[in-house]
Amino acid sequence: MARRILAGVAALAAASVVMAPTSAKASPPGGKDVTAVLFEWNFASVARECTDTLGPAGYGYVQVSPPAEHIQGSQWWTSYQPVSYRIAGRLGDRAAFKNMVDTCHAAGVKVVADTVVNHMSAGSGTGTGGSSYTKYDYPGLYSSYDFDNCTSQISNYGDRGNVQNCELVGLADLDTGEDYVRGAIAGYMNDLLSLGVDGFRIDAAKHMPAADLANIKSRLTNPSAYWKQEVIHGAGEAVQPTEYTGNGDVQEFRYAYDLKRVFNNENLAYLKNYGEGWGYMNGSVSGVFVDNHDTERNGATLNHKDGADYTLANVFMLAWPYGAPDVNSGYEFSDHDAGPPNGGRVDACWQSGWKCQHAWPEIKSMVAFRNATRGQSVTDWWDNGGDAIAFGRGGKGFVAINHESGSLTRTYQTSLPAGTYCNVQNDTTVTVNGSGQLTATLGSDTALAVYAGKSSC
Repeated sequence: MARRILAGVAALAAASVVMAPTSAKASPPGGKDVTAVLFEWNFASVARECTDTLGPAGYGYVQVSPPAEHIQGSQWWTSYQPVSYRIAGRLGDRAAFKNMVDTCHAAGVKVVADTVVNHMSAGSGTGTGGSSYTKYDYPGLYSSYDFDNCTSQISNYGDRGNVQNCELVGLADLDTGEDYVRGAIAGYMNDLLSLGVDGFRIDAAKHMPAADLANIKSRLTNPSAYWKQEVIHGAGEAVQPTEYTGNGDVQEFRYAYDLKRVFNNENLAYLKNYGEGWGYMNGSVSGVFVDNHDTERNGATLNHKDGADYTLANVFMLAWPYGAPDVNSGYEFSDHDAGPPNGGRVDACWQSGWKCQHAWPEIKSMVAFRNATRGQSVTDWWDNGGDAIAFGRGGKGFVAINHESGSLTRTYQTSLPAGTYCNVQNDTTVTVNGSGQLTATLGSDTALAVYAGKSSC
């Protein structure tokens, strides 16, 4: 289990509307399915980035860190220990949150809120918004009756009851089978919906029964709001990701784990049937990523320190038609507990430790590629048996990746119409002849990506 002091999102237990469950969205609704995850960016910085970068680049969504009031402290994981459902955390107040949502919408970017509803805090004190609390007592919201009876830490992932009723790293575990708790959580989520939020990432979903989450979702004012659930796959474990697909998308952690292994130690040629062919969940219900805030810290996946391996893995993810992709965007850290630079304020990308992976040219350019090729199957696959691959997306796009140690020159067969195209990986033009062939030289650890409608750089 990732070392993640999961945290909570606050919600005033408003009277919730009970509605019949609707079919889950198979991927983020709309024509753009790429989410930029601006981890621990404050809301004012997110708003500006929606206008300056995310909207123009074609990102469909931005995911923001938990907005609820939480325990005090500089560490990143304090955001994952809620103490109330007020929007009063490190990243901004209610007004800043509302302004961020409105600004992002104006830029054509929808907003997903990281939502912590499995648990509350692990200790006692005063929250970031001034609320006093003790573990199991959150005045005006929850009392000891609202928590599961098991007050010991989770110790056996082979036991469903232990996983879903005991405490994740010592955090007070909410009894989501209780009607009042379900209503309080739905009240919080409805409050976020009233501010314009378009969807939710459900943190620690694995630690709540899927039926409990389905009940909570049925109480939302918009039960069809996008859901992306964190359910980490574990072989032989009692709780499996597929249990949750009826509620919405589920994050497919194996996708990220295996990309690290392939890019580090194996052959890119193996990626020819990546996705369901590797035993993963159906791509229509899978959220995918190269890394997230937990895995970049625990070493389970590639991260921004991995150079070309990381960049090319993101290029592949955005080019390959499986799942709905998240692009993680965080900050430099040497201490794994370190919170965001400047308390979450981003004055400029690539300063003060902010890595801004979503704006790396090689990654950012692939968002438009993905939008332009959406719905097209893989065609014209080629590989050299090793670390050089190429494939098309019908007649809409073509990608080649050279992860070999030396340069590669070859003529590729594509399904593209004849013409001149911009290689968005390096802003040079390439020509496709009347037979659909494209000749290019790729340096070591570089890629080529062209798509219909982008003829000049």
